Order: sequence, then C-alpha cells, then structure tokens
Amino acid sequence: MIPRFRTRTATSLPRLLSGWAAGAFGFVVVMLGGWWFTAAVGVIVHLGLLEFFRMAQFKGIRPATKTTLVAVQLLLVSTQLASGSGWMGGGWFAGDVAAAVLPASGAVICGWLLLQPVTGTIADIAASIFGLFYLGFLPSYWIRLRELEGPGLALTLLACFLIVATDIGSYVIGRRLGRHPLSPISPGKTVEGALGGVACAMAVGAFGGTLIGWSWGWLIGAVLGAVVALFALVGDLTESMMKRDAGVKDSGDAIPGHGGILDRIDSYLFVPAVVYSLVTLVLPLLQR
Repeated sequence: MIPRFRTRTATSLPRLLSGWAAGAFGFVVVMLGGWWFTAAVGVIVHLGLLEFFRMAQFKGIRPATKTTLVAVQLLLVSTQLASGSGWMGGGWFAGDVAAAVLPASGAVICGWLLLQPVTGTIADIAASIFGLFYLGFLPSYWIRLRELEGPGLALTLLACFLIVATDIGSYVIGRRLGRHPLSPISPGKTVEGALGGVACAMAVGAFGGTLIGWSWGWLIGAVLGAVVALFALVGDLTESMMKRDAGVKDSGDAIPGHGGILDRIDSYLFVPAVVYSLVTLVLPLLQR
C-alpha cells in the first residue's frame, strides 16, 4: 500500500510476520492451482465480503448477506469448472453455467430483498449487487488467469509480483520523497509514492515480460506493469473511500498489523480482470 503522508513509524513485528505469512500462503496456493487455488480464493472473498457488508450496515444498509455469500461461491466454483481441466473442469455445460451465474444471482438477490417484511431499498440492492461484482466477479478472474493453458501460472505470479512491486515502490518512494497528497479520500497517499509504485512495477514487468518470452517482452511487460500499478491504486482508493464513508479506520482486524482482509486484498481485486483481458485480447494482436 502507499504509505500515510509523512509517516515515519517503523513497521511493527506483527505486521511484518503476518505479511510474510500471507505472502507465503499466496505463493503456495498459486503454485498448487486448480481446486486448491479456488478454495483459497473462496475463503478469502467470503471473509472480505463479510467485512464489506459490515461496513454497509454501519451506513444503515441491509444487504442480502447470506444470498450474496452463496452466489459468490457458486460463481467461483462455476468459473473453475469452466476454466479447469480434467474430469471436473472444462466442460461445455460448466461454461454455460459460469456465464449465467452472475445475472441469475443478481435476479435472485433482488427477489430476496423484495420478499422481506421490510422491502429492500435502492441502497440495499446496490450494496448486494456491488458485493457480488466486487468480491465475486472480479476475483473470479484470478481463477481464469491461473487456468489459462500454457502461461497461466507465470502470468498469475507476474500479476502478483507486479502488485507487490507497486506496494514496495509506493512505500519506499512515498516515505522518503512524498510531499504532495494524492487524494482527499486517503490523505496519507502521495503523488510521489504513486509514481514510485508505477516505476517499480514497470521495472518488474519489463523483467517478467522478457522471461516469459514475449516479442518486445521488456516493453510489453513494462506497459503491463504500469497498467497493473494504476488499477492496484484504484482498488486501494476504492476501499479507502468505502472505509471513509463508513467511518471506520480498518475494514476489520483479521490480520495483525494490517487490519481486515479487505485492507490486504484491495489492490488485488481489479487487477486480474485487466491482466486477463490484455493477455487474451490485446497481446495476440501485438504478437502477430
């Protein structure tokens, strides 16, 4: 994350240890892939969605919590079935189900809110549908990316490393050189920190693109790094905006030194869909 403006406090031991533990866990499940990876994503987004709905309830909103939690898991499972290989993945039926889960879930959520003793409001519907999108549809692209034939593992690791590089570059440059606040949504973030994160991600992306073997890999990788850094920042600021609106400092207290699950994964939510789209739609045109 980009550091608090002019903060000079040292990193606490619990924060350092929990950060390393989270990183190690993420690396292991990415390497395992398949249903192990999907199960890990499912647990993480389930906990994150609980935190999101908790913040919504602080605003007096009554989302369809249980219905949305179930819908998110169905979306992740159907994505794995559609994207994976073997006897439990890749079938045409699973693909149809994966495409239908999102709109069907939205309709079920609206129907559930309509049937409550106190009819749901626009805010209730919006929070529920956004939760389905924010912590269901967007994270499902991590599964799509990991299950890509051939470069799936390399691309997933590269995307993760680019986000980590963005965080480190933002922290180091922002802490040492940060002078200009980036946004009133999160006054601790600085323009210098954001630029440092982009530069660090571009350097890692250039190296990664060369290793993967793309034509003009260093250039394509650097551009990918810049795009990932910007969307990681959007994810970070989006969660900051929600916390600010809800009047809470952290989304929860699940991770020592880091706050809640959402505080840790906010930068990882918008990135996979962007990487997947660039790699499957744009990159083939550039490699011709």
